[in-house]
Amino acid sequence: MLSYPATITLSSRTLNHLAERIRTHRQQRRSRWRRLNPGRQALLTLAHLRNGDTYTRLAAGFEIGIATAWRYVQEAIALLSAAADDLASAMRRIQQLAYAILDGTLISIDRVADQKPYYSGKHKRHGVNAQVIADAAGRLVWASPALPGSTHDLTAARTHGIIDALTSADVMTFADKGYQGARGSVRTPFKQRRFRPKLSRRQKAVNRAHAKIRARGERAIATLKTWKILSKLRCCPRRATAIVQAILVLHHVEANRYAG
Repeated sequence: MLSYPATITLSSRTLNHLAERIRTHRQQRRSRWRRLNPGRQALLTLAHLRNGDTYTRLAAGFEIGIATAWRYVQEAIALLSAAADDLASAMRRIQQLAYAILDGTLISIDRVADQKPYYSGKHKRHGVNAQVIADAAGRLVWASPALPGSTHDLTAARTHGIIDALTSADVMTFADKGYQGARGSVRTPFKQRRFRPKLSRRQKAVNRAHAKIRARGERAIATLKTWKILSKLRCCPRRATAIVQAILVLHHVEANRYAG
C-alpha cells in the first residue's frame, strides 16, 4: 500500500485543545493502554473532520483497524459536542453584537431508508438543515442542531427558539426572504406579492442594502463548509448535530474567539 504525507489547515492550538480533552477524559475513566496516544487520536479526528478522510484511509495511515478509527473519532466528537454552547449560552454573546445575520444551510447526506423527511425540494437533494448565526463581519458565532432537510428555514428557526431568543434579547437580525413572517427583531427584504407586483424605488434600494449586509452571512456558512466532512455526510443523519457542534467548538478554538 502506498502512503503520502498530508497537511491539515489548522493550528497546533486546536490540536492541543482536543488532545487535552481526550487526555482528561482518559484520566477520569482510568483508561488502560490505547493504540494511539491523545495527541495522535486528536490528529486522527481532525484529519477526519477537516480533510474528510474516510475511516479506511485513516486506519491505513495510523496503522490501526477501521473499527478502532471509527471508535476513536466518535469518542472525540462526543467530547467536543458536549462542550458546545446551547442557544441560551450563545445569546449572551450575540446580544452584544451590533446586529446578527441569520441564515440556513443544507448539509448533504447519503440517501437513507426514510428518504422523504430529508429531501429538500429547494436544493433538490437529501440533507439536513442547520441554522447559522453570524456577526456583522460575517464570522461564525453559532450553529443550530440539525433537522431533516425538508424543514423550512423559518420553521427550523422557530423550532430551535431562535426567533424568540433574538427578539427577547432585542438583537437586530437580518435574514433572507425565507424568513418572511418571522416578525420580532428579524428584518427581511421586501417581497413581490400578487397585490404588489412591483416594488417601489425605495423598496428596491432597501433590498439592495439588505442584500449587502446579508451576504456577509454567507461567509459564516462558507467557514462551516471548510470542514470537508460536511461536504457530504456518509453516516446516520442523526449524528449530524454532534458533528456540527464539535466543529463549532474547534472553529472557535482555532479562531481564538469565544473559547473559555
